[in-house]
Amino acid sequence: MVGHKKVLLAAPRGYCAGVDRAVVAVEKALDRYGAPVYVRKQIVHNIHVVTELEAKGAVFVDEVDEVPAGAHVVFSAHGVSPAVVSAAADRGLQAIDATCPLVTKVHREAVRFARDDFQILLIGHLGHEEVEGTAGEAPDHVTIVNSPADADTVEVRDPEKVVWLSQTTLSVDETMETVRRLRLRFPHLQDPPSDDICYATQNRQVAIKKVAVGADLVIVVGSANSSNSVRLVEVALEHGAKAAYRVDYADEVRQEWLEGVETVGVTSGASVPEVLVQEVLEALSDAGYRDIEEVRTAEEDLIFSLPKELRQDTADRRGGRSTTDRSGA
Repeated sequence: MVGHKKVLLAAPRGYCAGVDRAVVAVEKALDRYGAPVYVRKQIVHNIHVVTELEAKGAVFVDEVDEVPAGAHVVFSAHGVSPAVVSAAADRGLQAIDATCPLVTKVHREAVRFARDDFQILLIGHLGHEEVEGTAGEAPDHVTIVNSPADADTVEVRDPEKVVWLSQTTLSVDETMETVRRLRLRFPHLQDPPSDDICYATQNRQVAIKKVAVGADLVIVVGSANSSNSVRLVEVALEHGAKAAYRVDYADEVRQEWLEGVETVGVTSGASVPEVLVQEVLEALSDAGYRDIEEVRTAEEDLIFSLPKELRQDTADRRGGRSTTDRSGA
């Protein structure tokens, strides 16, 4: 191929603070209590992370009734409904809540608006764990809006008492299009008190937009059930990439994708460890793409402390002296 082969490497990419916190929570629980530690659903949506934690002794289950009475169970970063919390308590489970604090914020918004008798239009993907958890906070007040098209048909009880909230990992552009359509039908639609789409999701989308403009091909590292990873593929295609694909591992990159390609953009979803990105870069280097240019659009330094259950246990073990573990971001 004639031309200069290079990689545009998006930054920020990979782990966000909420994902890091959730993964470390499972690791700390295993260290402290020993295996097995049970986890309801995938702790984060990444097959590599789940496999690694399983090898350390984590046991992933679909529902808390699969967890032996009295055992430790971790709630995933995507959050759970009050019904799940109650079911865990009924079984005497030692629950550790690794819900991302930004998801918890949306839960609290749902509770507050339901208390004020608003109908909540929850923009998100039907069946996604985060949406199920948020909707479960106020099931009688929440209506799920699955796509911009749904905004044209959704019905509300009182057009003057309606508010929108959203899943944290959506496409910013698609969400705003959904809100635009909703507001055409419901002019009194209220906004959430602050943006629900998380900073990491937005930052990764902004970065891939800048990369996509100059890329013949974009490779997104992330799992198929990772909403934010799938969105990155869509955003790349919408903003100039000639082709874009999602992979879990480097060996999934196909040679035919690279035919006639001079510039490859690379990024990863918010639940993807950096080691997987580096393996993709090594594979691209073997194919001649050795010039790597980082395209950075933001700096991220947010850190979340460990779930309170692990912090409290640490305090109890140290005679009341609690510490914040910065590795539990």
